[in-house]
Amino acid sequence: MRKVVLMMSISLDGYFEGPDRELDWSMVDEELHQYFNQQVRSMGALLSGRITHQLMADFWPTADSDPGPGPDMTEAMVEFAGIWRDIPKYVFSRTLEHADWNTTIVREVVPEDIRAMKEQPGGDLAVSGAELVAEFMRHDLVDEFHLCVHPVLLGRGRPLFHESDHLTRLRLTETRTFGNGVVLLRHERVSSKIQ
Repeated sequence: MRKVVLMMSISLDGYFEGPDRELDWSMVDEELHQYFNQQVRSMGALLSGRITHQLMADFWPTADSDPGPGPDMTEAMVEFAGIWRDIPKYVFSRTLEHADWNTTIVREVVPEDIRAMKEQPGGDLAVSGAELVAEFMRHDLVDEFHLCVHPVLLGRGRPLFHESDHLTRLRLTETRTFGNGVVLLRHERVSSKIQ
């Protein structure tokens, strides 16, 4: 059975965005981007909220060709543009009317539908975007957590995890330290939420 995998970058103090929604604090170098490419390439689909999807769709579809790879485009970024275009994507939005690039619009998180997706053949399903992640966690749909912790303290911003009345036990399955100081923490859920 496929798993739903939360894949996000966060600051050491737990924020995925700065106070003005900035993401420029993240330390994505060639080594880390190659890791992202490898992980996303193995996925069966990307599940994201509207904001995350539109940020990606504003850049990646033509990042490798329009106006052509510039000095800021690394080999890993050029490679990721093709990976992103080709992979099936599901954007969860009540307002989005149209989406290109192999994207299906889904209006609501329906747990039975997500469980049915998990039963289909193919790679795991990567979920991202704080609001969508919170909704998936409310329904106990996240099986694994792959967090890249960046060595920076933002002080404030948007935290990845929302408050909850439930305890979710996790088991550490992998750690990896990248050359730039980013640390990957991979956890799998041990059991369903405990009251």
